[in-house]
Amino acid sequence: MADPTGMVAAGKVANVGSNPAKSSKGDDDKMATMRHRLQMAQSAYSDSREDELDDLRFMAGSPDNQWQWPADVLATRGSVQGQTINARPCLTINKLPQHVRQVTNEQRQNRPSGKVIPADDNADVQVAEIFNGVVRHIEYMSDADVAYDTACDNQVTYGEGYIRLLTEYCNDETFDQDIRIERVRNSFSVYMDPTIQDPCGADAEWCFVTEDILRTEYERLFPDASPISTLYSQGVGDEGISSWLQEDTIRIAEYFYNTYEKATLHLYPDNQTAFSGTPQDKQLTAMFGKPVRTRQVDRKKVMWMKTNGFDILDEREWAGKWIPVVRVIGNEWEVDGRLYISGLVRNAKDAQRMYNYWTSQEAEMLALAPKAPFIGYGGQFEGYEMQWKTANTTNWPYLEVNPDVTDGAGSVLPLPQRAPPPLPQTGLIQAKMGAADDIKGTTGQYDASLGMAGNERSGKAILAREKQGDVGTYHYVDNLARAIRHITRQIVDMIPKIYDTQRIARIIGVDGEVSMVKFNPAQPEPVKEIRDQMGALIEKVYNPSVGVYDVMVTTGPGYMTKRQEALDAMSQILQTNPQLWSVAGDLFIKNMDWPGAQEMAARFKKILDPKVLSEGDQSPEMMAAQQQMEAMTQEMNRMTDIIQNVQDSVAQREVDIKEYKAQVDAYDAETKRISAVQNSMSPEQIQDIVMGTIAAAMDTGDLIGGAPEMREMPNMEQPEPAEMPEMGAMEPQMPEMAPEQPPEGMM
Repeated sequence: MADPTGMVAAGKVANVGSNPAKSSKGDDDKMATMRHRLQMAQSAYSDSREDELDDLRFMAGSPDNQWQWPADVLATRGSVQGQTINARPCLTINKLPQHVRQVTNEQRQNRPSGKVIPADDNADVQVAEIFNGVVRHIEYMSDADVAYDTACDNQVTYGEGYIRLLTEYCNDETFDQDIRIERVRNSFSVYMDPTIQDPCGADAEWCFVTEDILRTEYERLFPDASPISTLYSQGVGDEGISSWLQEDTIRIAEYFYNTYEKATLHLYPDNQTAFSGTPQDKQLTAMFGKPVRTRQVDRKKVMWMKTNGFDILDEREWAGKWIPVVRVIGNEWEVDGRLYISGLVRNAKDAQRMYNYWTSQEAEMLALAPKAPFIGYGGQFEGYEMQWKTANTTNWPYLEVNPDVTDGAGSVLPLPQRAPPPLPQTGLIQAKMGAADDIKGTTGQYDASLGMAGNERSGKAILAREKQGDVGTYHYVDNLARAIRHITRQIVDMIPKIYDTQRIARIIGVDGEVSMVKFNPAQPEPVKEIRDQMGALIEKVYNPSVGVYDVMVTTGPGYMTKRQEALDAMSQILQTNPQLWSVAGDLFIKNMDWPGAQEMAARFKKILDPKVLSEGDQSPEMMAAQQQMEAMTQEMNRMTDIIQNVQDSVAQREVDIKEYKAQVDAYDAETKRISAVQNSMSPEQIQDIVMGTIAAAMDTGDLIGGAPEMREMPNMEQPEPAEMPEMGAMEPQMPEMAPEQPPEGMM
């Protein structure tokens, strides 16, 4: 049956929720609690945020929008809706941005930064440094300076700013996640639990972050959500629907809330604890029996939900143990149970209005005052009336008058003179100056803080005066430092949960140097050193989940500012003491910021005295012992070289002996073969072979070349053919002679 009026659908929605297929009683209660909490937060912040919004508009006031002038005053001065009849000037000389920027830009020059420190016996200093490097990498990849600066601007201007954390996948092809720091540009989109006591909201039980998106974008992001028409039908009779559904946009809220689960904690010997029913508890029970003590605890879990006010669009558990939205507060008061927040602008608004009013009054008085006339005697202007009438508007090169002689002595009357111009009233000027001083007083910043010169002459006196002015606004910087400390603490809590698999992570040092480290959550120790067989360190593997770590915060100039200050100080020292180049020249060059400075510093370091490069102060005995050890090391190296040379010589000698022995064995085998041939031949045959061989050798001139004994003694004179030894004497040389085949017919 058709339902043209939508009443049937509205009735069903009222019973089962906006999405019957997905709704349940638990979800209905959860959504009802969510809407109630949001309404409570809106009611708690409504009065304060109206004033905060006015502070923001006042801070952004300019001559174009005239936001610093009350509407009723503008109506009486005739500058509304283009009215110009009897209009009076409404000037806007906005001096507040200078005072606000004095605080925010000081924060940018001296950014607070969190520092991770070990907090128990299982924690390791090296892992703490790795945490610091990971935090710096997260800040760099997230452009965290934008988030910090935005929160600081909002905090100083109207009293509250926010920073949030989120997680996202590294890329579309991995399941590894990274932590990101995100800015919240519009602080009015955040509704945090108004019952919090911690200035950063660390004890908040719930928090909303709202966002308005276009309807087409809503349908693309959430195709399975209830249609918009269904949401309208659910809002029948509910005036709150207007805060969620607009003509072109739909409000989406991220809703963080804490849930608690009852559990029993068991204590075993050696201060080991485990929750009842867990595998660890069963293992400890098998080892020690009954627990020593037990107690009931509420285990907290942070949940995240995305909703349109009536549907649960997405929901999951958040990895951290705090709600990842951090508040940066300015001034905070609780009056009659209502929370009031303000910034630097609130108390300076009336002084700024008075300054604008007195400036406009001064301009009006000078504009309406008549121009100073020329005063002269009658008859002096006769014939030159046109020039004198236009003297106030035309730049005439000269003006003439008639000389008028009034007595018989012939004296000439004086020339015409201009009357003194009208001046602003002294009281008006004093009121304007008083309004300017009131702005300084209400913001806590005086001339020294604004860069105006005073009676101070020494640098120490000037810094002391500036410091006095900074004390008046230091609570803004301190509150931002607390927020950054809580942000860093949340990151340290989440790193072991996000980096829960073996992976390579990038870290950034305090000097900006980038390096890579390896995480292994499965290893039992916080730091594991891997070395080769010689004991040299190959790499280190870290487990961030072992041990407890805490965060402290430091505020001061950044590394680049400190390096520039160090360079300036060293320049002055080296100019007065040039001989210090031989002691600290490499450090001076290292702090320079031009291409090749680091390479030059490394080369310069090589020519320095080794005693200068030694770390720490050593006694003469220690230095003598170190020199003796160095001498012994050099002697040991020399003996090692000698032994190595001897070993090389012995090895080479053994090779030569083996080669010589092989040659002797070859000669012996050849001798035995020829002896065997001789035994099988008659003396005549042997004599014919020998004589033929000798004759062939004599023809070629190689009679002695074949004998091994003669090859080894090249200086030995060769015997003449006539002195050829007898047959018996030739036998030892027979092995060197190549055997020849006997002539045919002799065998």
